[in-house]
Amino acid sequence: MSLLRIAWRNFCYRSLSSVLTTISLALGVALVVLVLAIYGIVSEAFSRNAQVGYNLVVGPKGSALQLTLNSVYYLSQPIENLPFTEYMEFFPADERAAMVRRFGGDPSLGERDGIYSSLIYGGYAIPLALGDYYGEFRVVGTTPDFFELLRHGETLEEPFTFREGRALKSHSEEHGYFEAVLGSQVAKQMGISVGDEFKPTHGDPEGTGHGQGFTVVGILDPTGTPNDRATFVNLEGFYLLENHAKPLTGEETEVEPTENPVDAGGNMPLTIAQREVTSILVRNGQIAMAPILLNMVNESVRAQAAAPVGEISKLMNAVVGPLMTALLIITLITCVVAAVGVLVAIYNSMNDRRRDIAVMRALGARRETVTLVILFESFLIAVIGGVAGWFLAHLAIWAYGGEIEDRTGVQIGLFTTSSYEIYILPLVLLLGQFAGFLPAWFAYRTDVGSNLSA
Repeated sequence: MSLLRIAWRNFCYRSLSSVLTTISLALGVALVVLVLAIYGIVSEAFSRNAQVGYNLVVGPKGSALQLTLNSVYYLSQPIENLPFTEYMEFFPADERAAMVRRFGGDPSLGERDGIYSSLIYGGYAIPLALGDYYGEFRVVGTTPDFFELLRHGETLEEPFTFREGRALKSHSEEHGYFEAVLGSQVAKQMGISVGDEFKPTHGDPEGTGHGQGFTVVGILDPTGTPNDRATFVNLEGFYLLENHAKPLTGEETEVEPTENPVDAGGNMPLTIAQREVTSILVRNGQIAMAPILLNMVNESVRAQAAAPVGEISKLMNAVVGPLMTALLIITLITCVVAAVGVLVAIYNSMNDRRRDIAVMRALGARRETVTLVILFESFLIAVIGGVAGWFLAHLAIWAYGGEIEDRTGVQIGLFTTSSYEIYILPLVLLLGQFAGFLPAWFAYRTDVGSNLSA
């Protein structure tokens, strides 16, 4: 009979003690796996969403982290707003002049290149206007460029696709100013479809409702990003809502627009002086220019630039990382305690099996053989407890996978693992061997004569 089989017989013979010890170890392993999985989910949710094609976020002076949280993740509150002219600084003279003709304003704005235009040549700048809610979800005023230029996915090559409808369009006879696109979670939780109308609330979810509604023209496929939990509306429509126009001081140079884009309802876009943006998503045509642009913006009077990847890395290192490390240490201590339980269980059984060991020795078994049987027994408990704990943790994660996906956008499968989990089973086996070492030593030293005569 092999030594492993003898160890298994011993395991089965003391089934109650063995099973309870194994369950104790399995629960410890499950705790460690859950902590690692939660850390992996949090890390992925932040790091994946920090890379959505653009490399800088530009907003008003203040906290770079707050700017990143409210512009990339739609969390926290906006710091302040920037004048629309700050957004125009990212465009060459011909595009700035086109904006003046379309919206009206100071003609001199179109007579020069924007001061940042050469640094993003080949890239893009997309404005965001925040401040309203639809239910609990942020309303984001933006332009059609958001859906045409931004990408997502691991390789940042996947364009936005639509479960229903289409993306926002620029104003024309067919497309008005009050169109909206919903993220997949917004449509799911609010029970709204293409063709329906909704009215956002001002300031916060409990704020005053705007009288003007937006018609849903598209619903995004799930992207696993914060965009799943956002409502996108046409920037021109956002500006036209009550209390969204910047008050004029009377000192502005106002020239009427020459293209006069009035819609069927008589609505006309605000002039440049009445416009503000909350933040600007920027991608340099040449990434090497990003640090230069970041420094230039930060040296300006009104604006600051933040690199989302860097800000999220700081957040993870400063807050989330230490917290998860503390949790991991606690759960590892739990595992050690469980291993001590293995030691105590096997050690306590030694008094019962001294005679058995003496019989084995009398029948010719060597000391090393008896020692290995004890070590194999602790090895079996470690293997069964480790594997059972791993499955238990992943079963729990999988059971709540839908809730996790709804809240973070991270899709979880039964066998979704973090890179740290590969170290767990070897660590548990090592702890099991340490736990079996002391009982094995006593087995090695068992005296045959005295125990046979007892």
